[in-house]
Amino acid sequence: MNDTGAANPALESFGYKQELKRSLRVRDLFAYGLAMVSPIAPIAVFGFVFNAAKGMVPLVYVIGLIAMAFTAWSYIAMARAMPVAGSVYTYAGRSMGPAAGFLSGWAMLLDYMLVPSLMYLMTAVALAAIIPGVPKWVWIAGMLAVNGATNLTGIENTTRLSLVLTVFQVVYFVLLLVLGVNGALNGVNGAHFTTTPLFNPDVFSVATMFSALSIAVLSFLGFDAISTLAEEAKDSGRAVAKATALLLPVATLLFVIQTYLMCLFLPGLTELPAGDATDAAGYDIGGLIGGTPMKVMASLMGGAFATFLSAVTAQAAAARLMYGMARDRKLPAFLAHVSPGRKVPDRAIILTMVIAIGLMAIFSDRIDTLASMVNFGALTGFICVHLSVIAHYTVKEKDRRWGRYLLAPIVGLAIIAYVLWNMDVVAKTAGAVWLGIGIVALVVAKMTGKRVTPVMEG
Repeated sequence: MNDTGAANPALESFGYKQELKRSLRVRDLFAYGLAMVSPIAPIAVFGFVFNAAKGMVPLVYVIGLIAMAFTAWSYIAMARAMPVAGSVYTYAGRSMGPAAGFLSGWAMLLDYMLVPSLMYLMTAVALAAIIPGVPKWVWIAGMLAVNGATNLTGIENTTRLSLVLTVFQVVYFVLLLVLGVNGALNGVNGAHFTTTPLFNPDVFSVATMFSALSIAVLSFLGFDAISTLAEEAKDSGRAVAKATALLLPVATLLFVIQTYLMCLFLPGLTELPAGDATDAAGYDIGGLIGGTPMKVMASLMGGAFATFLSAVTAQAAAARLMYGMARDRKLPAFLAHVSPGRKVPDRAIILTMVIAIGLMAIFSDRIDTLASMVNFGALTGFICVHLSVIAHYTVKEKDRRWGRYLLAPIVGLAIIAYVLWNMDVVAKTAGAVWLGIGIVALVVAKMTGKRVTPVMEG
């Protein structure tokens, strides 16, 4: 019986050869995850979450921690049992069967493939606000070139760039903390310390909180991507588990502190006007507490750097999910190619860049729809992870620790399902269409006799 404390199973026991380079330590994985999550991620979506939460933004992130903690536990449990690059696809496929694995991977592809496009567009918007004379496509072309070169030259370069840009964001966080506290003490824009952002009984409701969480969950996305690097971690599943367990509470603490301070500068408000007041709320508050230089920094650090960094790490995660699925012939086999020198899935990386270009052309003026579709894919994948824990530990392994491997994933699944239920109708419709395409592809593959099973059932 596999336990989450047991030794890492050898990759060969799953029927695979070690092709990717093992070079990442726990701190590298943590930095990668924090980079994809972004320490100041709430800044870019602050106005939208503020309106949905009736001003109680930090409370939404506290609830988010509770919701995501169950999901993080399920990822930790499965990463220890199956330290393979495919992440959700592998977990579901080996615990519930190849069809479930394909559909789980297909759902997560909606997340991982759309995130780079979403982040490129958000970065271009942030940079255009600072230097309006430069067309968005120029920024996008430059980011694609840097991103592609970083990921193609090795996972170490991806983690190094992640670390550097994360440091810049932490510097901004410290400035926000110092200037925010000072501004609240001096009553800037009527700011004063109050518990209202943490709980406002006049407008609180469970439905309101979960509706806001369906938007705020975008800030949490990224901790799950750590599991895609399992075959490049020195201690494999153990390292992934440690990094995941550390990332979520650290990120949430940063989210709660910064959003609480930001809410103080909107006293008496529970909703912002539509348009720029909502779209740029996080950047405008930076200007309130630190003038134009702080507003520019907010746009760069909270907008451009944060979103670009998420694009870099998301592309790496998407490529490794494609690699894992292609290795099992669930996607075209050419995507399973690993470059001999750099030991990275080069063709999958290039394909993610091509897909990003196409998606940006389609959704350039519909960023909100793209964001909602990303959340749908991620949350659907999270549900599959919870089901995988139950199927692997409780059903297959006959583990009788019901609280750990049955109750916890059921609670996590119920929370995620409720967040999905409160999601935007357009996002749910688009996500359902995507899953429908996956089901059709699976049926066609079976009818034509194509291989739908992994190389080896572990």
